[in-house]
Amino acid sequence: MFFVYLLNNPLVDRQAELRLAAVQSLVLSNQAGWVNLPLDQLNTYLAAEDKSLNARLLVISRSRQIIADSRSGRAPSLETGRFFRLLRLNQTVTDSQNQVWIFVFHKLDNGNFLVAAAPRPAFSISNVFTDDLIPPFLIGGSLALILALFLAFWMAGWVAGPLQRLVKATQKFSGGDAPTPLPLEGPAEVRELVGTFNEMTSRVQAGQKAQRDFVANVSHELKTPLTSIQGFSQALLDGTAATPAQQKQSVQVIYNEASRMYRMVLALLDLARLDAGIADLQRAPVDIRALLNGIAERFAPQAHSAGVKLVFEASPLPTITGDGDRLAQVLNNLVDNALKYTPRGGMVRLTAAPADDCVEITVEDNGAGISPGDLPHVFERFYQVDASRTGGVHHGTGLGLAIAREIVRAHGGKMNVRSAVGQGSQFTVRLPLVDPDASTVVHRQK
Repeated sequence: MFFVYLLNNPLVDRQAELRLAAVQSLVLSNQAGWVNLPLDQLNTYLAAEDKSLNARLLVISRSRQIIADSRSGRAPSLETGRFFRLLRLNQTVTDSQNQVWIFVFHKLDNGNFLVAAAPRPAFSISNVFTDDLIPPFLIGGSLALILALFLAFWMAGWVAGPLQRLVKATQKFSGGDAPTPLPLEGPAEVRELVGTFNEMTSRVQAGQKAQRDFVANVSHELKTPLTSIQGFSQALLDGTAATPAQQKQSVQVIYNEASRMYRMVLALLDLARLDAGIADLQRAPVDIRALLNGIAERFAPQAHSAGVKLVFEASPLPTITGDGDRLAQVLNNLVDNALKYTPRGGMVRLTAAPADDCVEITVEDNGAGISPGDLPHVFERFYQVDASRTGGVHHGTGLGLAIAREIVRAHGGKMNVRSAVGQGSQFTVRLPLVDPDASTVVHRQK
């Protein structure tokens, strides 16, 4: 459409129209001096103006008849009827020799019309391109180039800036330095990449810290039994334990500490398999009510001996899919801890009930409870709450709850604890009815 417009109204035509409009204004500026002249004097006046301004001037009556023509007898006549039909369509008219004229008109004070006309300039496709297209395209192209360069520079900084910071942070991280979290800037894809990098570095740093803590904790936990074994072995070797009773005591301590180290090593290996996702779960239908009833019966003698009332309550429960031995290991640990840390005369409640799309198992005691400072750490490896709160001497490896939580996670469940000092503790295990993972290997810990 734009190209058709240029063909129908090229720049040379518009320039001619502007020139005729200027000529018309000059002639009209002295309208009072010639508008009512006799016909012969009017023709003479218009011819003089035509010669001076180089534009054909006509006066046309209201009845569409040519009254005066500055080029009468010297130029082909214009058809006034066609002239007025085209008057409101475009600014061109054809004479008797088919030459196209460009015109402008103005109504005079006496009701007639003044027309200024000129032959239409010769049309050329090259003129359309050189006069109408090339200049605006050069100007528009220059502006577009400047704008494009500015936008390209801004886009490069917007995209490349965060990526450069990411590269530097990666180099810093690979060199062993801990990078600070990067700001989320740039396009959505770059922000997602930077967010993933921040999350990755946080996990790696948390893993490194956990590894350092793990090594420190293992070293600390092994130091005590090894020291005892070394000391009592030395007593046997140098004859310090001279009597049979002393020798038996030394051997008993060595045996107990070695057994404790053995259990710790087995627990560490089990936890490592769970972390690595290579611990097999023998999945099969599990009757949770029967499993809990067996655990209650097993711990009944221990509860009786400790003077603690063990209560088991369970409504009808659906069957779940899981490893019965592993789930029994979790519940054995929870019930055993509850009995150990509940004073004589207290009570331990083992309950289970369906809840939404899972089975909820609760082990609750009314012992001394766990302090708010210790509560967030009870599932950490080797973390042991101060035994003074129970008044007992029970000393484990500090891995039982960590292993129990990993087993529950491997079943797609969750494990949490609520406790208040002086009111007891409540451990809750939620196991899904349908495990989304159909394999027999647990997921690697994320």
